[in-house]
Amino acid sequence: MRPSRDLHRHIGQLMIAGFDGQSVPIELAALAGEFDLAGVILFARNIDRPEQVADLAREVQSLASDLPLWVSVDQEGGRVARLRAPFTEWPPMATLGRSGDEQLTRRFARALAAELDAVGITLDYAPVLDVHSNLRNPVIGDRALSDDPHTVAKLGRIIIETLQENGIAACGKHFPGHGDTSVDSHHELPIVEHPPERLRDVELVPFRAAVEAGVASIMTAHVLIPSLDDQAPATLSRRVVGDVLRGELGYNGLILSDDLDMRAIADRFAAPEAAVRAIAAGCDTVLVCGAAYQTQAQVLERLIHALERDELPPRRVEDAMSRQRHAKERFLSGHTPARTSRDLRAVVGRAEHQAVADALAAFL
Repeated sequence: MRPSRDLHRHIGQLMIAGFDGQSVPIELAALAGEFDLAGVILFARNIDRPEQVADLAREVQSLASDLPLWVSVDQEGGRVARLRAPFTEWPPMATLGRSGDEQLTRRFARALAAELDAVGITLDYAPVLDVHSNLRNPVIGDRALSDDPHTVAKLGRIIIETLQENGIAACGKHFPGHGDTSVDSHHELPIVEHPPERLRDVELVPFRAAVEAGVASIMTAHVLIPSLDDQAPATLSRRVVGDVLRGELGYNGLILSDDLDMRAIADRFAAPEAAVRAIAAGCDTVLVCGAAYQTQAQVLERLIHALERDELPPRRVEDAMSRQRHAKERFLSGHTPARTSRDLRAVVGRAEHQAVADALAAFL
């Protein structure tokens, strides 16, 4: 069956793109106009003052044709935080785990949501749901809430529920668990050698809680888990994404890949081929976080060709687009950033939020 032209026209709903600069580049606008992008991801290179971020968010939304775009960011706290002062600077999330304080966790997530919402950011790649079970882990470390899976599950669930009650789509990461690795997937492919029983008892516990909490999205990890799939990293594995996350955990929300530019994937597959494999495996949207617009265009063109050649069944793409639409209807209806500098400054970095950061810092 030949895929409909509608799928071709909206193929960009399968990609969230990075870019350079503090305003929308013409190349990004062209991609959005031709392919109907799912959204953008912001990094430090895109961020200056709160007013500039709010203007950028409005500019991104002006690219929308059918659905609004996600304006997304990694704002965890500690070393992974794209928004710096005058935004509130949060200590690493290990401080929450050490506190064990559910009320403090709610206060943190409420304050974080308020600052993101004020500048028009709608999707936060948080919380980290990895269990920090390897002290030599170079990439997770104090980004994790705890080395105890039940603590991660309890506090992660509170963060998810509070962010989403306050209008921000949460993203649990990195499925099925990046906590017990000794290499960084930004640079090489980590291998997790645990059997399925151990994964169920430790790594999957927080993700099961996130599914029960109705988390808007879950991000896959670029890790190889031979007991589940000895050939494909989790992001590219039907067994991990389809059988475990969709099947065993019963997750019906949006599944996002981690950045396809990371070397754990990029050393093995060019981004266009990786994108096809990730969508075929069950991911609904891929992240291509660099600013190489030619590569991003090639990703989308390759997805169209995969549809035409039946490498990607139209039903798989329709399912991904349906999940994207549902998530956007849930979180992006009528969402606009604060209109004036005064409104922004009344929220960003306010004393109440700093008091929460100070309370967290007591557990450094």
